[in-house]
Amino acid sequence: MSLRFEKIDLPAESEALITLLTGESWPFHSGLPTRESVSNAIAANAYDNPDVQSFWIRTAQGQELGLIKLFDLSDIGDGAPLFDLRIKAAARGQGIGKAAVNWLTKYLFEGWPALKRIEGTTRVDNLAMRAVFRACGYLKEGHYRQAWQGHDAIHYSILRQDWVSGQSTPVNWHDEPHN
Repeated sequence: MSLRFEKIDLPAESEALITLLTGESWPFHSGLPTRESVSNAIAANAYDNPDVQSFWIRTAQGQELGLIKLFDLSDIGDGAPLFDLRIKAAARGQGIGKAAVNWLTKYLFEGWPALKRIEGTTRVDNLAMRAVFRACGYLKEGHYRQAWQGHDAIHYSILRQDWVSGQSTPVNWHDEPHN
């Protein structure tokens, strides 16, 4: 499937964003957003500001399949941006998540030469997203017990050097001295 990733034009596309976020179930996100909560977030520039960029995931014909929200972009100099990925239920399981994560990884590393790493966190039971992270070269770096609404959360990242080389630098899980 041919996909396009296009910056969401707010406020012009507010209604489409509200419809996407309130018209789907998001089993691995905190509750279902309401029309009012999304409208308020749009009005507060929560989807488009110097620290946040949001993009549609669209078919070649322009049908919205989901969205990517990049945030913490101000951390690029001394940290790492994060992202939220949402794909409509009818579009899940078709490789769109992998295409989206590969796109955003390239977009961030090519757009911000100083960026050293990109991070993402998902619930332990979101096996599809965990598989996407692994397929896109992200490594598991953390396991947070009961950190996400009573569920464990898993933290992944990719380093620029690994993205460039195509080789993963393993995490040293045995760095504590033994007594």
